[in-house]
Amino acid sequence: MTASCDRPGLMAIEDAKANILALVQRVSETETIPLEQSLDRMLAQDVCSNINVPGFNNSAMDGYAFRHQDLVELETLTLVGKSFAGRSYEKPLLPGECVRIMTGAAMPDGADTVMMQENAIVDGDNISFIKVPDIGNDVRLAGESIKKDSLVGATGKRLNAADIGLLSTLGCAQVTVYRRLKVAIFSTGDELMRAGDTYQTHKIYDGNRPSIIALLTKLNCEVVDFGIVPDDKDTIRNIMQQADQSADCVITSGGVSVGEADFIKDILAEIGKIDFWKIAIKPGKPLAFGRLPNSIFFGLPGNPVSAFVTFNQIATDALKTMSGETLSLPHTFDAVATEMLRKQPGRVDYQRGRCFVNEQGQLCVASTGPQGSGIFSSFANSNCYIVLERERGRVQAGETVKVQLYDHTLT
Repeated sequence: MTASCDRPGLMAIEDAKANILALVQRVSETETIPLEQSLDRMLAQDVCSNINVPGFNNSAMDGYAFRHQDLVELETLTLVGKSFAGRSYEKPLLPGECVRIMTGAAMPDGADTVMMQENAIVDGDNISFIKVPDIGNDVRLAGESIKKDSLVGATGKRLNAADIGLLSTLGCAQVTVYRRLKVAIFSTGDELMRAGDTYQTHKIYDGNRPSIIALLTKLNCEVVDFGIVPDDKDTIRNIMQQADQSADCVITSGGVSVGEADFIKDILAEIGKIDFWKIAIKPGKPLAFGRLPNSIFFGLPGNPVSAFVTFNQIATDALKTMSGETLSLPHTFDAVATEMLRKQPGRVDYQRGRCFVNEQGQLCVASTGPQGSGIFSSFANSNCYIVLERERGRVQAGETVKVQLYDHTLT
């Protein structure tokens, strides 16, 4: 059985991902929406700042603003006014003068330095300092954070909370983004029950569809859920055609293996095109990718861990690309295995692990337990994949392995 699963001829995961990305196309439709509604949306055009940030020289501290050159000749400066955030001192600063200034307040004309109030000696309107600061001390210069006309958001950027905060500081009220991707999904199998159904012997609850919908929600896709479809070829064909008409991508779970009731692959070949089937990945070898008349298609394996891992490792980048997002490399590091890890050569293995730093400061990783394709509890308490190379065999404790930290879709 092991030899059969890992036999030569399976497509390498790198080739599968490259082939998929070469075939999928980004959505072209865009919309302009309020900035506060843009979390996890993809920018459809570059955003450049139309102002300097800060827009004027201002104080980084509560203290006193003055001309630095005056301290070369004078030990004491004369206090002539105050500058508050939003209410600045309007007169030019003359030689020997200083103003009380608050954090964020505009620097008076002529002033180039600020001394924090803790280092000031105050005697009525006479101000002296414990030490002489460097010129420009505690002054935030206009444009030092963001210069006018500089790029602050590139096309393809997925907007996060910090991006929204940044764009708000520029007075940006709206952004142009790509429309949300529509993804249709259904599970196949006479053995499946919905959560909440009365338990029936010899049947199982469908965990694949809810977990994949959750991942699609994290990707900010619009989900069209066709539920559970029985193992009937005509019914599956009808649902697949409806799904193709309603979405940019169709995802199924189950029915892509070689059993008598596994119809997905045959139906895909009948009404669309199979680009490849079976990947050198564990868990998840029987993954089908193809194209329907109006959408792309992913046929995920029926085993829950296999479906979850193949979606995360293969389908996610395709959906991000279709959504208009610029892809980034996964966060991968070397870590020391704390225990023996079982592995047969032949497929890249994505085992679930817990990455941590030990008392010696080493990055280590431990398995979360049994790694069978039906043991979804292996994801419990995990924070990374242990990525074991295709031709690698069993790993002994103390060996170095690659770990891929979970991205935002899994945390």
